[in-house]
Amino acid sequence: MPTELTAEQAAARLQATDTLGIPLGPGQPPAFLRALGERADWTDLRVYGALLAVITELFTRKGVHYLSGFYGPLDRAVRDGGGDVEFVPADFRRFGPLLQRQSPRVMTTVTAAPDADGWCSLSLHAGGTVDELRRAGADPDRLLIVEASDAFPRTYGMGDHRHALHVDEIDILVRSSEAPLALPGGDTPPSDVDRAIAKNAVAYMPSGVTLQTGIGSIPNQIATLLAEGDGGDFGLHSEMFTDGCMRLHRAGKIANAHKGQFDGVSVTTFAFGSAELYDWLDGNREVAFLPVEVVNAPEVIADNHRMVTINGALGIDIHGQVVADTIDGGQFSGIGGAEDFVAGAGLELSDRSLICLPSTYMKDGELRSRIVPWFGPGAVITTPRHHVDVIVTEHGTAELEGLTVRERGEALAAIADPQFREGLLEAAARAAKGRSPVPDRTILL
Repeated sequence: MPTELTAEQAAARLQATDTLGIPLGPGQPPAFLRALGERADWTDLRVYGALLAVITELFTRKGVHYLSGFYGPLDRAVRDGGGDVEFVPADFRRFGPLLQRQSPRVMTTVTAAPDADGWCSLSLHAGGTVDELRRAGADPDRLLIVEASDAFPRTYGMGDHRHALHVDEIDILVRSSEAPLALPGGDTPPSDVDRAIAKNAVAYMPSGVTLQTGIGSIPNQIATLLAEGDGGDFGLHSEMFTDGCMRLHRAGKIANAHKGQFDGVSVTTFAFGSAELYDWLDGNREVAFLPVEVVNAPEVIADNHRMVTINGALGIDIHGQVVADTIDGGQFSGIGGAEDFVAGAGLELSDRSLICLPSTYMKDGELRSRIVPWFGPGAVITTPRHHVDVIVTEHGTAELEGLTVRERGEALAAIADPQFREGLLEAAARAAKGRSPVPDRTILL
């Protein structure tokens, strides 16, 4: 049986020089991380995590070094406020192997309260930490600290993936009533551009397809159109379960009848959304939480019936290269699972991968195109050109697979803002027969 301690007592079990592994986002233990933030005696605490979802002083403390695999708003705030945070480039599916290599002395997570048999549901996050949590609990030289909250929903896995820890595996148990961080429920009206992009995207989603979608105004509007439309009989196989996914379930649009390996359930590896979503997930066996190495495996994604994946981007060049996680070379978010779902959908001709983005943005009062002839120095590519299938903007869609660079440039120019099309077409013409789209190639490395 575990030792039951308060959050403050559990925080005192870490040494001033130590290593700590935390899950992504909604798997992070709120009371325990805040208690760690009350300590100011750190000499060298290295914390491995991603997508902070707990407001705590920990990451502003001197002697605390945070290595993040995905920046969210709180990660960026820590960085911009002078905290010692660095980005670790890795897609979500590699988080597990990386954590095993790092082998933090202390592992932690939040769970639902133990059931009558001693099982603690891993609640909103399976992700890439499940195996390392168990390894830490089984190792006498390591420590597994679990915050069990009666405010977190009880969710379930499937088959060999139970999605729970037993109290006998846990070293220290912290009981709490802390609720998960709730995101806005999607009541913000979509813009005209969002509506137009969503309308163009849903043309690729006839009845019976299996969907992967993420968070944001465009996926939210896509879910709204599908929920209100005539189609249905959809499947869901998505890294992240959102309010939009819940809306599709409630509208009776999800059947999960033609998926392949996981018929009968919607599959995800973590959920992040509103308090309403968390209440809906509590005790709901329509959704199965599985480890990310299963959910995001390209061959598993491709095994789904007529998979359609939906992801976003910040920019694209006429080669089809996609920048999705940096702005002007600076880290904004992370790779996550986008590349897995783009690549997975590319293994079957019947599958489609959609990358959605507005055609323009404003910077310093100037309208700029997100579709560019080429990226400038310092650009960091998220998705390589040979994986990209369909690009969607408010002006239409460009299907890039099988096209030459010149043809790609012409197709992308057609869905760019009209005032930028001429420059894109000129670059596309220069790129004919495998040449560079850049006028003077001597400026390239």
